[in-house]
This record gives sequence, structure tokens and C-alpha cells, in this order.
Amino acid sequence: LATYDGSKGRPAYVAWQGRVYDVSDSALWDGGEHFDEHVAGTDLTEELEDLSPHGPDALETFPVVGTLVD
Repeated sequence: LATYDGSKGRPAYVAWQGRVYDVSDSALWDGGEHFDEHVAGTDLTEELEDLSPHGPDALETFPVVGTLVD
């Protein structure tokens, strides 16, 4: 997941509750950062519960490209 951080032309992926979403096409994730609060290439499960002004349902508009495994 960390490889897909949205920098240097790489895709921007984020995970939430085990699903990995491709947010590359979103202008809100330009360069792999989202409003200087979230970064691509990471699992945002805890962050979205604590910090996000919107619910994680906003991620569900993006394609799921994989799942995290333990």
C-alpha cells in the first residue's frame, strides 16, 4: 500500500476497513495529500473515525482496487 502514495506520478491509494481505494483521479488527492490531513499510501481507518469532517462513505465513490490482509 505504501508504494501507492500519489507522488512522482504513482497512483494514490488509501485503505479503509480493509478495502483499498484508488483516489488517483480526485483533485482533492492531488500529489497524494488530502487537505494536509491525510496522505495516500496509508490505512485511514482510524483517521477517518477521529478526524474527517465527512464520513468514510465519501471513499465509496472510488474504485476498490484491493484488500488488506493481516
